[in-house]
Amino acid sequence: MNVTQEEFILRESTHSPPQQENETEDNTQVTELSDSVERIPRDQWQRAPSYTRGISQPLIDLVPASSSLGIQEEPSYNNSSYFRDGERTIDFILVWDKFQPKSLDANSVLKRKVFEDNLINEGLELEKENAIDGLYFIKIHAPSEVLRRYSEILKLRMPMKEELCTVHKDQKLNPVLHATMYLSKKIPELKSVHRGTNSLFHKYHSFTRLVMRRFYVDENIFPTKSHRFTAVYSRDKEYLFDVNSESFFTPAVHSRIVQFILDRQRFSLDQSNEYAFGIERLISENAYRAAYPLHDGDISTPGSMRHVLYHEWASVQKCFRYQPLDYVKEYFGIKIALYFAWLGFYTHMLIPASVVGLGCFIFSCLTMFKNKPSEDICQNKLNIKMCPLCDFFCDYWDLSETCLHARVTYLIDNPTTVFFAIFMSFWAAMFLELWKRYSAEITHRWDLTGFDIQEEHPRPEYLARLSHVKRKHVNVVTNTMEPHVPFWKVRFPATMLSFSIVLLLVTMAVAALLGVVLYRMSLLAALSVYGDSVITSYAILFTTATAATINLCCIVVFNWIYSWLAEYLTELELLRTQTEFDDSLTLKIYLLQFVNYYASIFYIAFFKGKFIGYPGNYNRWLGYRQEECGPGGCLMELCIQLAIIMVGKQAVNTLLEMLFPLIYKWLNLWWLRNELRGKRSIKSNLQWVKDFKLIEWGPRGLFPEYLEMVLQYGFVTIFVAAFPLAPFFALINNIFEMRLDAKKLLTFYRRPVTQRVRDIGVWFKILNSIGKLAVITNGFIIAFTSEFIPRLVYVFRVNSQGTLDGYLNHSLSYFDVRQFSEGSAPQSTAYNITYCRYPDYREPPWHENAYATTSNYWHILAARLAFIVVFENVVAFVVMLVRWCVPDVPGYLKDQIRREAYITNEIIIKQETERARRLGHTPTPARDVATGGGDSRCNSRITCEHGISTGTLNHNSTDAVNV
Repeated sequence: MNVTQEEFILRESTHSPPQQENETEDNTQVTELSDSVERIPRDQWQRAPSYTRGISQPLIDLVPASSSLGIQEEPSYNNSSYFRDGERTIDFILVWDKFQPKSLDANSVLKRKVFEDNLINEGLELEKENAIDGLYFIKIHAPSEVLRRYSEILKLRMPMKEELCTVHKDQKLNPVLHATMYLSKKIPELKSVHRGTNSLFHKYHSFTRLVMRRFYVDENIFPTKSHRFTAVYSRDKEYLFDVNSESFFTPAVHSRIVQFILDRQRFSLDQSNEYAFGIERLISENAYRAAYPLHDGDISTPGSMRHVLYHEWASVQKCFRYQPLDYVKEYFGIKIALYFAWLGFYTHMLIPASVVGLGCFIFSCLTMFKNKPSEDICQNKLNIKMCPLCDFFCDYWDLSETCLHARVTYLIDNPTTVFFAIFMSFWAAMFLELWKRYSAEITHRWDLTGFDIQEEHPRPEYLARLSHVKRKHVNVVTNTMEPHVPFWKVRFPATMLSFSIVLLLVTMAVAALLGVVLYRMSLLAALSVYGDSVITSYAILFTTATAATINLCCIVVFNWIYSWLAEYLTELELLRTQTEFDDSLTLKIYLLQFVNYYASIFYIAFFKGKFIGYPGNYNRWLGYRQEECGPGGCLMELCIQLAIIMVGKQAVNTLLEMLFPLIYKWLNLWWLRNELRGKRSIKSNLQWVKDFKLIEWGPRGLFPEYLEMVLQYGFVTIFVAAFPLAPFFALINNIFEMRLDAKKLLTFYRRPVTQRVRDIGVWFKILNSIGKLAVITNGFIIAFTSEFIPRLVYVFRVNSQGTLDGYLNHSLSYFDVRQFSEGSAPQSTAYNITYCRYPDYREPPWHENAYATTSNYWHILAARLAFIVVFENVVAFVVMLVRWCVPDVPGYLKDQIRREAYITNEIIIKQETERARRLGHTPTPARDVATGGGDSRCNSRITCEHGISTGTLNHNSTDAVNV
């Protein structure tokens, strides 16, 4: 609609409220910030509600003339979560910035005008504010009629009236009580047994509740929410719902419906542009700056849900209490609540793993000085001289120098290691199975049973990159024209480029690993040559610790590179929907992080010291000897590597998670002050201004949180045989991680729009893959990295007394120092020896097959392979048995779901029958209302009665499903 300058001046002079007398006109500002034109046509003024007459449509889409050009006076009412009338709540805020590039050009102005007109046509109510010079806030309120209409379109399941849900629900009965009750009915003499059992269970529950009340959610602050029967909302069946209650449409429903409308309203008058719709695309094109729902008051506002959650949920002082998940779900939505539910469940499952791990570690500490091989090293009764650790520069060395290393190695390489590895393999399987059961209960409690994801529209970035593509095809689901992406010209080159760069990044990680290996070899040689006896005794521990620290620094740096490049490569792949984009990015980043974090650990566990050869005939790589393990194997080095990377990663991530949001918030404020050129202070008590200063919670806001926990889960399961304290450190970290994540969400970020999801998505598949990989890696670590199998073979085959006496001497081979190749022998030595020892199973130099592998080597290899076969199959069988015995959905829950569906249908049929009797006609079938289905009559009625524009229908026809 074109507005002439004369019409504009006439409307302003007629309808704009008079300015204060002391205000002077600023022609420059009036030219720059042209005042508003009335949005509602003249022929609709009498029909429009009184509050809509103040909503203005600016010529260049700025504030109405009634607003001062500076900071507008704050409303007289205290709660800035409402419109000026103090009655209508603010469900959403749109912000646009006149200093943002292209925000004032004619195209952006027209887009905002058309978009806001369409919002009003859909029934939303708008109100403008100019709280900060240059920033303009559009407050959005969804009236009851809009909420009812879109609840029906989205087929939301809403709670029914309490008075209708008086049917008794079966309680879950303890199997023991059920058995005694049944027997007491059959055998009267057993009634006393039933009464005694009932009394015993009652006392037990009273005792446990008394003990656990310090851990349960405080019901005085978070009252337990009763489970209400729900039905798919329909305006034809409104007598089933208490629609007049203020709490019927929760703030989460308000923001969800407004977001649904914002995502589907057009901003172009050109009907041929089928994808000119959605607030996300307007933000990407700088027509708007931000769109967000409001937080429920300030953190310091007593009585607000944000204040309660901050002090009773996010507080570290409450870290030992259960989480109020139902209230988290109401405030942040199901997607975020499900993350905290999973994190809480994972943390609780770490408790038994931590207890067992600590028990194994304590046992090893108590028996450390009873280990015969390590005591033989420390007492130096055998006076063993070891072969040099490097060529030419290194001298022979005394095995007793590694006394500390040998004793510390025993802490993680003892019989309990095998038990703990088997236990953690079962634990990983039980964790996933019990999570599926727990998530089934959450799905039922949060009314997600039968929930299906709606058909997604293309991402704004996807459409922007394909705006030049003329060839289009019809989407069979949405029945709209979409750009066609050529496979050979676009997708194939992008995929090959992505694959090539990923290989390059993996090569970079391997190169960093090789650099750390060279550092470790060089430092160990330097300490052996120039260090005194004290330094030499700690050489292996010191070298391993410093190398792991350097590796951790490389990992942190590569994390930034990987994250940025992975997102860039995923953009090149031209993925249509946000879900496809997120899944591809998740898989890509996790694979890169997997290589980044675990490459050095896999190297130490499975490659270091395995193919070195023997003195005089070392297997060399680029002319250099390979790294060797100590006499007790590489398990100690693996443990140090794991401990430093895992604990260091958690410490760094926790620090960065708290610092970065704070830094981003400061940068945002600095940027605002700089952008507004210091004209006005951006301090304000208005809630929408406070929230605008916060950081946007993007569509991938939970991605780094899940990634951090899944990587931690890998440390806890994949290499737990080498680090039994991993579950304990993970437990300590997660106890605080939950509260810090909650505090971060409530303090630094804008309130996210609530989203409904079925589960944790692709992360469950990754966790399942990690669990299967953990069984394999732990089996190989025990078999090939630890000394468990060689000791077992020695006890049962070599030593007739069945002890480890003589095992140390048995595990070391002899080498004649006169047979060193040129350049390998020490240039100078303090020892006059003929033979040096090295860890291997080879014949001595005086044997006819000198340096050939002994029969013991092959016996140990056979035992190692046999152990892997037995270990893998036993664990796989038990895991399969657990999955068969533990159903994904508990039986009582299945019965309860069927029972509730039946009761809901009965309630609806009864109400329909009574209503039909009063009206004197046949009742309408109510089956589909209860189950979530819908017939064509209902769908066509929604299409016709709701008066949705044709453009809107084209884009939400597939969204009229259970959301």
